[in-house]
Amino acid sequence: MKRPLVAAAVAAAGVLLAVQASGPAQASSSSTFDSTSDPILFVHGYTGDGSNWNTMAGRFNADGWPSSYLDQWSYDWHQSNSTTAQQLSTEVDRLLAATGATKVDIVSHSMGGLSSRYYLKNLGGTSKVDAWVSLGGPNHGTDTANSCFDTSCTEMRIGSSFLTALNSGDETPGSPRYATWWSPCDTVINPDSSVSLSGAANSETACLSHTDLLTDTTVYAQTRDMINR
Repeated sequence: MKRPLVAAAVAAAGVLLAVQASGPAQASSSSTFDSTSDPILFVHGYTGDGSNWNTMAGRFNADGWPSSYLDQWSYDWHQSNSTTAQQLSTEVDRLLAATGATKVDIVSHSMGGLSSRYYLKNLGGTSKVDAWVSLGGPNHGTDTANSCFDTSCTEMRIGSSFLTALNSGDETPGSPRYATWWSPCDTVINPDSSVSLSGAANSETACLSHTDLLTDTTVYAQTRDMINR
Protein backbone atom coordinates (compact mmCIF):
# COMPACT_ATOMS: atom_id res chain seq x y z
CA MET A 1 0.00 0.00 0.00
CA LYS A 2 1.29 3.44 -0.87
CA ARG A 3 2.48 5.55 2.08
CA PRO A 4 1.02 9.06 2.61
CA LEU A 5 3.15 11.96 1.41
CA VAL A 6 3.92 13.24 4.89
CA ALA A 7 4.89 9.83 6.21
CA ALA A 8 7.13 9.26 3.19
CA ALA A 9 8.77 12.64 3.65
CA VAL A 10 9.49 11.99 7.33
CA ALA A 11 10.89 8.54 6.62
CA ALA A 12 13.11 9.96 3.89
CA ALA A 13 14.52 12.79 6.01
CA GLY A 14 17.19 10.61 7.60
CA VAL A 15 18.17 9.23 4.21
CA LEU A 16 18.55 12.73 2.79
CA LEU A 17 20.68 13.86 5.71
CA ALA A 18 22.91 10.83 5.38
CA VAL A 19 23.33 11.36 1.65
CA GLN A 20 24.08 15.04 2.06
CA ALA A 21 26.58 14.39 4.84
CA SER A 22 28.51 11.94 2.70
CA GLY A 23 29.06 14.50 -0.06
CA PRO A 24 28.52 14.15 -3.82
CA ALA A 25 29.84 11.14 -5.66
CA GLN A 26 32.06 11.52 -8.68
CA ALA A 27 30.09 12.33 -11.82
CA SER A 28 30.80 11.30 -15.35
CA SER A 29 32.71 13.84 -17.42
CA SER A 30 30.86 13.03 -20.65
CA SER A 31 29.13 16.41 -20.57
CA THR A 32 30.62 19.42 -18.88
CA PHE A 33 29.93 23.13 -18.50
CA ASP A 34 30.75 25.30 -21.50
CA SER A 35 29.98 28.75 -22.85
CA THR A 36 26.49 27.68 -23.96
CA SER A 37 25.45 26.19 -20.60
CA ASP A 38 22.59 27.87 -18.74
CA PRO A 39 22.30 28.60 -15.03
CA ILE A 40 20.17 26.01 -13.24
CA LEU A 41 17.26 26.77 -10.93
CA PHE A 42 16.50 23.80 -8.67
CA VAL A 43 12.90 23.61 -7.38
CA HIS A 44 12.29 21.25 -4.45
CA GLY A 45 9.05 19.50 -3.58
CA TYR A 46 6.54 19.19 -0.74
CA THR A 47 8.15 19.45 2.75
CA GLY A 48 11.55 20.10 1.14
CA ASP A 49 14.01 22.95 0.84
CA GLY A 50 17.00 23.92 -1.25
CA SER A 51 19.34 21.59 0.64
CA ASN A 52 17.58 18.63 -0.98
CA TRP A 53 19.73 19.40 -4.03
CA ASN A 54 23.11 19.29 -2.28
CA THR A 55 24.19 16.06 -3.94
CA MET A 56 23.01 16.91 -7.44
CA ALA A 57 24.28 20.50 -7.31
CA GLY A 58 27.61 19.17 -6.07
CA ARG A 59 27.86 16.93 -9.10
CA PHE A 60 27.07 19.80 -11.46
CA ASN A 61 29.77 21.82 -9.71
CA ALA A 62 32.23 18.95 -10.15
CA ASP A 63 31.36 18.93 -13.86
CA GLY A 64 32.26 22.59 -14.20
CA TRP A 65 29.14 24.58 -13.36
CA PRO A 66 30.17 27.56 -11.19
CA SER A 67 28.37 27.99 -7.88
CA SER A 68 26.74 31.18 -9.18
CA TYR A 69 24.99 29.06 -11.84
CA LEU A 70 23.50 26.61 -9.31
CA ASP A 71 20.49 28.11 -7.54
CA GLN A 72 19.16 25.82 -4.79
CA TRP A 73 16.03 27.88 -4.24
CA SER A 74 13.74 27.47 -1.21
CA TYR A 75 10.11 28.54 -0.87
CA ASP A 76 7.11 28.06 1.43
CA TRP A 77 5.79 24.66 0.36
CA HIS A 78 2.48 25.11 2.24
CA GLN A 79 1.20 27.80 -0.13
CA SER A 80 -0.57 27.40 -3.45
CA ASN A 81 1.66 26.34 -6.32
CA SER A 82 0.40 29.38 -8.24
CA THR A 83 1.78 31.65 -5.50
CA THR A 84 5.08 29.78 -5.63
CA ALA A 85 5.12 30.25 -9.40
CA GLN A 86 4.91 34.02 -8.96
CA GLN A 87 7.89 33.91 -6.60
CA LEU A 88 9.73 31.57 -8.97
CA SER A 89 9.28 34.13 -11.74
CA THR A 90 11.05 36.71 -9.60
CA GLU A 91 13.82 34.24 -8.82
CA VAL A 92 14.36 33.44 -12.50
CA ASP A 93 14.75 37.14 -13.25
CA ARG A 94 17.19 37.50 -10.35
CA LEU A 95 19.27 34.55 -11.56
CA LEU A 96 19.38 35.85 -15.13
CA ALA A 97 20.48 39.29 -13.94
CA ALA A 98 23.12 37.81 -11.63
CA THR A 99 24.66 35.60 -14.32
CA GLY A 100 24.07 37.67 -17.45
CA ALA A 101 22.46 34.64 -19.08
CA THR A 102 19.45 34.88 -21.39
CA LYS A 103 17.76 31.64 -20.27
CA VAL A 104 17.78 29.23 -17.34
CA ASP A 105 17.28 25.49 -17.01
CA ILE A 106 14.79 24.33 -14.37
CA VAL A 107 15.31 21.02 -12.57
CA SER A 108 12.39 20.14 -10.31
CA HIS A 109 11.59 17.34 -7.88
CA SER A 110 8.11 16.14 -6.99
CA MET A 111 5.69 19.05 -6.39
CA GLY A 112 8.31 21.50 -7.66
CA GLY A 113 7.29 20.46 -11.15
CA LEU A 114 3.84 21.98 -10.69
CA SER A 115 4.80 25.54 -9.74
CA SER A 116 7.53 25.63 -12.37
CA ARG A 117 5.19 24.34 -15.06
CA TYR A 118 2.58 26.89 -14.00
CA TYR A 119 5.26 29.54 -14.48
CA LEU A 120 5.99 28.28 -17.97
CA LYS A 121 2.36 28.05 -19.01
CA ASN A 122 0.84 31.12 -17.37
CA LEU A 123 3.55 33.62 -16.45
CA GLY A 124 5.63 33.96 -19.60
CA GLY A 125 8.29 31.51 -18.51
CA THR A 126 8.64 29.83 -21.88
CA SER A 127 10.72 32.77 -23.15
CA LYS A 128 13.19 32.47 -20.26
CA VAL A 129 13.59 28.70 -19.89
CA ASP A 130 15.66 26.51 -22.20
CA ALA A 131 15.04 23.12 -20.58
CA TRP A 132 12.63 21.88 -17.88
CA VAL A 133 13.05 18.66 -15.92
CA SER A 134 10.58 16.89 -13.65
CA LEU A 135 11.93 14.15 -11.36
CA GLY A 136 9.02 12.20 -9.89
CA GLY A 137 6.53 15.00 -10.44
CA PRO A 138 2.80 14.50 -9.65
CA ASN A 139 1.98 16.07 -12.99
CA HIS A 140 -1.42 14.37 -13.18
CA GLY A 141 -1.91 13.99 -9.44
CA THR A 142 -1.22 11.36 -6.82
CA ASP A 143 -3.58 9.56 -4.46
CA THR A 144 -1.14 10.00 -1.58
CA ALA A 145 -2.15 13.67 -1.56
CA ASN A 146 -5.54 12.63 -0.20
CA SER A 147 -4.03 12.41 3.28
CA CYS A 148 -2.57 15.94 3.61
CA PHE A 149 -4.39 19.24 3.65
CA ASP A 150 -2.02 22.14 2.89
CA THR A 151 -3.20 24.17 -0.08
CA SER A 152 -0.27 22.93 -2.12
CA CYS A 153 -1.03 19.33 -1.27
CA THR A 154 -4.71 19.47 -2.15
CA GLU A 155 -3.65 20.82 -5.53
CA MET A 156 -1.76 17.56 -6.08
CA ARG A 157 -4.89 15.44 -5.74
CA ILE A 158 -6.00 13.61 -8.86
CA GLY A 159 -8.67 15.69 -10.60
CA SER A 160 -8.00 18.88 -8.63
CA SER A 161 -9.06 22.12 -10.27
CA PHE A 162 -5.43 23.27 -10.23
CA LEU A 163 -4.21 20.22 -12.18
CA THR A 164 -7.18 20.27 -14.52
CA ALA A 165 -6.32 23.82 -15.55
CA LEU A 166 -2.57 23.18 -15.66
CA ASN A 167 -2.98 20.15 -17.93
CA SER A 168 -5.58 21.66 -20.23
CA GLY A 169 -4.47 22.15 -23.81
CA ASP A 170 -0.75 21.77 -24.47
CA GLU A 171 1.03 20.10 -21.53
CA THR A 172 4.45 21.24 -22.78
CA PRO A 173 3.93 24.70 -24.27
CA GLY A 174 6.42 26.90 -26.06
CA SER A 175 10.01 26.30 -27.09
CA PRO A 176 11.57 24.82 -23.89
CA ARG A 177 12.72 21.20 -23.98
CA TYR A 178 10.71 19.12 -21.49
CA ALA A 179 11.80 15.86 -19.85
CA THR A 180 10.47 13.72 -17.02
CA TRP A 181 11.87 10.78 -15.05
CA TRP A 182 9.67 8.33 -13.15
CA SER A 183 10.45 5.27 -11.05
CA PRO A 184 8.38 2.06 -10.90
CA CYS A 185 9.31 1.86 -7.19
CA ASP A 186 8.24 5.40 -6.24
CA THR A 187 5.71 4.98 -3.41
CA VAL A 188 4.82 8.69 -3.27
CA ILE A 189 3.64 9.24 -6.85
CA ASN A 190 0.70 6.98 -7.59
CA PRO A 191 -0.04 6.08 -10.32
CA ASP A 192 3.42 6.01 -11.86
CA SER A 193 1.95 7.26 -15.13
CA SER A 194 1.20 10.61 -13.46
CA VAL A 195 4.73 11.84 -14.11
CA SER A 196 4.81 11.62 -17.90
CA LEU A 197 3.70 14.55 -20.03
CA SER A 198 2.53 14.70 -23.62
CA GLY A 199 5.29 16.31 -25.68
CA ALA A 200 8.06 15.58 -23.17
CA ALA A 201 10.87 13.04 -23.25
CA ASN A 202 9.60 10.63 -20.59
CA SER A 203 12.07 8.15 -19.04
CA GLU A 204 11.67 5.24 -16.65
CA THR A 205 14.45 4.87 -14.08
CA ALA A 206 15.71 1.82 -12.21
CA CYS A 207 13.86 0.79 -9.03
CA LEU A 208 14.39 4.02 -7.06
CA SER A 209 12.54 5.58 -4.15
CA HIS A 210 11.03 9.05 -4.49
CA THR A 211 14.00 10.66 -2.73
CA ASP A 212 16.57 8.50 -4.55
CA LEU A 213 15.68 10.44 -7.70
CA LEU A 214 17.59 13.35 -6.15
CA THR A 215 20.83 11.45 -5.67
CA ASP A 216 21.01 8.61 -8.19
CA THR A 217 24.10 8.90 -10.40
CA THR A 218 22.35 7.71 -13.57
CA VAL A 219 19.45 10.14 -13.16
CA TYR A 220 21.98 12.92 -12.60
CA ALA A 221 23.98 12.07 -15.73
CA GLN A 222 20.84 11.85 -17.86
CA THR A 223 19.51 15.14 -16.47
CA ARG A 224 22.86 16.86 -17.05
CA ASP A 225 23.11 15.63 -20.62
CA MET A 226 19.52 16.59 -21.39
CA ILE A 227 19.81 20.20 -20.19
CA ASN A 228 23.32 20.73 -21.56
CA ARG A 229 22.76 19.90 -25.20
